Amino acid sequence: MMTDLPTILDFASLKALYHAGTKPAEVMNTIADRMEGCDPAAFIHKVSRAELIAEAEALITRAPDPSSLPLWGLPFAVKDNIDVAGMPTTAACPDFAYLAETDATVVARLRAAGAIVIGKTNLDQFATGLNGTRSPYGAPRCVFDAAYVSGGSSSGSAVAVAAGLAAFALGTDTAGSGRVPAAFNNIVGIKPSPGRVSTSGVVPACRTIDVVTVFAASVADGIAARQVAEGFDPADAYARRFAETPLPSSLTIGVPSAEEREFYGNEAYRALYETAIERAASLGARIVEFDYRPFREAASLLYEGPWVAERLAAIESFHAETPDSIDPAVRTIIEGAQGMSAVDAFRGAYRLEALRREAEAEWAKVDALMLPTSPDIQSVEAMRADPLALNARFGRFTNFANFFGCAAIAVPAGFMEAGLPFGVQLVAPCDTDEALAAFASAMHEKVGTGSGLDRAFAPPSLPAPSPADGVEPSRIEIAVVGAHLSGMALNHELTTRGATFVEEARTAPHYRLFALATTPPKPGLLADPAASGEGIALEIWSMSPTAFASFVAAIPAPLGIGKITLSDGRSISGFICEYEATRNAEDITHFGGWRAYRHSRTVAA
Repeated sequence: MMTDLPTILDFASLKALYHAGTKPAEVMNTIADRMEGCDPAAFIHKVSRAELIAEAEALITRAPDPSSLPLWGLPFAVKDNIDVAGMPTTAACPDFAYLAETDATVVARLRAAGAIVIGKTNLDQFATGLNGTRSPYGAPRCVFDAAYVSGGSSSGSAVAVAAGLAAFALGTDTAGSGRVPAAFNNIVGIKPSPGRVSTSGVVPACRTIDVVTVFAASVADGIAARQVAEGFDPADAYARRFAETPLPSSLTIGVPSAEEREFYGNEAYRALYETAIERAASLGARIVEFDYRPFREAASLLYEGPWVAERLAAIESFHAETPDSIDPAVRTIIEGAQGMSAVDAFRGAYRLEALRREAEAEWAKVDALMLPTSPDIQSVEAMRADPLALNARFGRFTNFANFFGCAAIAVPAGFMEAGLPFGVQLVAPCDTDEALAAFASAMHEKVGTGSGLDRAFAPPSLPAPSPADGVEPSRIEIAVVGAHLSGMALNHELTTRGATFVEEARTAPHYRLFALATTPPKPGLLADPAASGEGIALEIWSMSPTAFASFVAAIPAPLGIGKITLSDGRSISGFICEYEATRNAEDITHFGGWRAYRHSRTVAA
């Protein structure tokens, strides 16, 4: 018989239960009980108890060993602007709803890693808002006081984690929607650098700067989920191939100058922010003030500039046909774009680039910024009475981050005497996601306010990455040439093990590539001193030693891992093939790579 689930569903506790013999179906059954008593506005669609148990039993059939997949048996919730196959996607607008035929890329990766979807969560309609009240499905409430907003737009996702319904949840973040709800519910919000996590299968808000985010009980848990979710996706025009950017082992952290610390009269939040600055210094950070003005002015462009037109572009035909289906506050914002022109768009772009250049001078002074996640919190009643002005306050310190391509992590930072939580966010330049995590985790550990409703929860420590390269020490690089390439059929075998893309490369000229006589054909790379040419296209990925070991153990004969010489002279571990298997295989070297070969077969068909 399973012992009771912990109040907050952290990864370590759930994995310990599984290794002790608890079955995923038992956990799902208890979660179904919890969902029956949860905030009724948190979910738009709940997976039924029977479906949850069936998913859990299917996981056992697919992967019996709890250690076989990185997210094995972990329940997660999905913001309802992200597709889950077989479930409706509403974006919190019933007339907009459609039945998703396939998983969004990010959902597919998480499910492949063993995670189980428990439902679709509520949001500010069309992800337009930071407060959580703009939904016909109701307003999720702060888990500590139902009179107060949960934050948005990823309102239900944050509540699901904070209330112990999900081990992690997906949100999205355009203006701060993956961070503000974390602050208002005493949990962690991981906002990756734009382009690291695919937005394919996500209803866009502002497609050029939308980011899929992760809510979790701790930084370590959120990062673990993000590592599985991320990776280049050819189906997403805004996806990027990325490499980690390091940060120094001792950080210089920027805080706004006194005149820029606007809290709209919330003196309790001001005091908690001052305490957070002292906490950061006690952890070894050097604190310096910086000029927040260019960041603030960039932030204002999101709703006061032409990017409002991008929100209209996302739902233009729907708005034209059924404008009355749209929440009044959301409609007011979106219709503000109707008088804008292409000239306005270019002027906005020019202004943003000018502000980006000004911000570079401030970035030169610091390694990262520490800002209030939100400078204020409001009651549901007050928000409904003044939905635009009060919402705008929440984004004062968040709206700029995606414009500037930043990584950000929101962490708990204390409680007001009234019992409402406060949070800070660590923000750093693009692709410092791994390097930023350790300090964010240390801040969460030191504040001592637990996570979500569990004020006694002790978040796990997250070791600092190597200052030499900004990523986990001793990660192993591996070259892949075939179906493990980005976007291809077996790429999930890398991403579900937490592998990260490093770079594209080519072999030295003395290699030949074969399509082996298997069903379906597999690629076989063979060194041949007599060969000459431009080399074979490949990708280099990086993974932990543990992940590398499990990956190699699953490679079937006649393939194996050996040393491959690259065109620049480097030697790297990668896929090679036994010579005998190539004797009856098709030589496809002239295509220059597996992707080009597969494309030729598709065209021929």
